[in-house]
Amino acid sequence: MPTQTPARPTEPGGGPSNGTRAWTTRLFVVGILLAAVNLRPAITSLGALLEEVRDGLGMSGSVAGLLTSVPPLCFAVFGVMAPRLARRFGLPAVVCAGMVAITAGLLIRPYVGGTAGFLAGSAVALMGIAVSNVLMPVIVKRWFPDRVGSMTGLYSMALAAGTAIAAAVTVPMTDALGGRWQSGLAVWAGLAAAAVLPWLPLVRDRGPAPAAEARARADRQPPALRITRSPTAWALAVFFGLQATAAYITMGWMAQIFRDAGVPAGTAGLLLAVTMVMGVPLAFVIPRVATRLPHQGPIVVVLGVCGLAGYAGLWAAPAGGAWAWALLLGVSNCAFPLALTMVGMRSRTGAGVVQLSAFAQSVGYLISIPGPLLVGVLYQHSGGWGLPIALMAGLMIPQLAVGVLAGRDRTVEDEATATA
Repeated sequence: MPTQTPARPTEPGGGPSNGTRAWTTRLFVVGILLAAVNLRPAITSLGALLEEVRDGLGMSGSVAGLLTSVPPLCFAVFGVMAPRLARRFGLPAVVCAGMVAITAGLLIRPYVGGTAGFLAGSAVALMGIAVSNVLMPVIVKRWFPDRVGSMTGLYSMALAAGTAIAAAVTVPMTDALGGRWQSGLAVWAGLAAAAVLPWLPLVRDRGPAPAAEARARADRQPPALRITRSPTAWALAVFFGLQATAAYITMGWMAQIFRDAGVPAGTAGLLLAVTMVMGVPLAFVIPRVATRLPHQGPIVVVLGVCGLAGYAGLWAAPAGGAWAWALLLGVSNCAFPLALTMVGMRSRTGAGVVQLSAFAQSVGYLISIPGPLLVGVLYQHSGGWGLPIALMAGLMIPQLAVGVLAGRDRTVEDEATATA
């Protein structure tokens, strides 16, 4: 008599058993945290070794500026594809593929040879980062609807930790591996490969509800929002773009600013790490505070003022007050977890979050593309950091304005309906 395959444990309603659900939930938490850790080392490890990479590949300041603009360009181009891919293959499958792409890109980019090959390898890694960037708020909203603030905080903490660790240890790790910048960049592929593992068992898990219930819910879903008719969606997209501009200028150029001021390379990497590590505690606190406030504008203002103070110090005494400026800019960079939290708060439905996340991040990253490139051009042609720092400070003013608008207590569904 043939052996029968045991049925999956179910509850009377046809869903998975409590034990299976608890195991899946824990796996999602581990997967989210490991994925988040891998969303920035590709960028901050390069920032720590930018001078060595420029010398090794023969880059000018303008080309290096182009290199630091590649992340937001890839996030804008590939991020807009994420919702369509998720609908076809499921959220876990797309994130799993994203982690594979990050692993492959980090492994090949230092060794393919030439600036064009380095850019192509970086684009592969950044493609994986882009789709994961967009889908993480959606995964949090779908699998943890009652814990959006705390899960966004954990995710943002893990992202900040990965960012800071890569900035802090890339230079000493490169020295330990023989001093070759190629080895110092490629080693981060190992961390990305570890992030693939928890997503593999989840690839076939398309949602928290049983299949029949999910199909019935999909049949009842309203048509797609006309997201471009929502003023809040536009405000959030511009806020996201301006904070991303500041973040990628910081990750790509801040270590070089300190090095040009006479700070040793290892210390400059540590200063960048301090800026990034500020996001670890604050990324957990800020989303939790934000979800308890009807208006997130006051948080936007506090972060913006810290940024302005940090830029002023960086212009006046980059080496003398380096640690203070690093701390202030680290606080300012926590606009990122705030923006992610507002994506979840400015929409009532899961479908709305998908659309708003894709729209805000894709438009936002398009807005952020010129910033790092312009900093490189200004640096090369002015021969110093005065003009680039003035640009950074100037961009903080509109960031404050649109952040206050995005923080108002309203939803994109209401606005899109009212203007239809």
